[in-house]
Amino acid sequence: MAALRTVVCVVLAAAPAFWGVASAQTSSGSGSSATGGDWFGKPRGYLGLSLGRSRYSVDCGGVAFVCDKSDQSVKVTAGAMSGNFWGVELGYLDLGRIDRAGGTTKAQGLNLSLVGKAPVGWQFSVFGKVGATYGRTETSTLAGSGIAAGTKRGMGLSYGAGVSYDFTPRLSATLEWDSNDFRFASGGRDPVRSTSLGLQYRY
Repeated sequence: MAALRTVVCVVLAAAPAFWGVASAQTSSGSGSSATGGDWFGKPRGYLGLSLGRSRYSVDCGGVAFVCDKSDQSVKVTAGAMSGNFWGVELGYLDLGRIDRAGGTTKAQGLNLSLVGKAPVGWQFSVFGKVGATYGRTETSTLAGSGIAAGTKRGMGLSYGAGVSYDFTPRLSATLEWDSNDFRFASGGRDPVRSTSLGLQYRY
């Protein structure tokens, strides 16, 4: 929990920087429409917290070993929307720990994504994300499992989609599905996917 609190503080501290980036884009001439208006609109920062379930796409080893590929997941995000349609988001992911090959496997990382969003009705919006995750995995196993143990770090593709509902102009609920590629001790790169419910606060 101490590590999670540290990461939350870092993400919160980074939020004003995202607002500044979006603001700089808005103030540049490249964002103006033919009529002289601001095509991007006013930047808006936001903070988010999501809780859900992850699903690892990894081998389990022999049938003699317990294998549970799912666990609880946590995501903390900070970002900025430049107007109503485009934005950038930084997030910390903790995708939980699973029992595998007589030991455990866990994955966590930092994600940077481009966000696209569009309204679909009164107070509802859909959104999509694409980006990259710098991840870290830890795997422990028992001898004879056929699964390599160790720690791996590296970059991987990420993408996701979801729907949001605005309770107020500042507070929204989100339902989201994500996929993040991680490197594992076996030498492969496998996706860890998650489905989550969250809250998002705009400022």
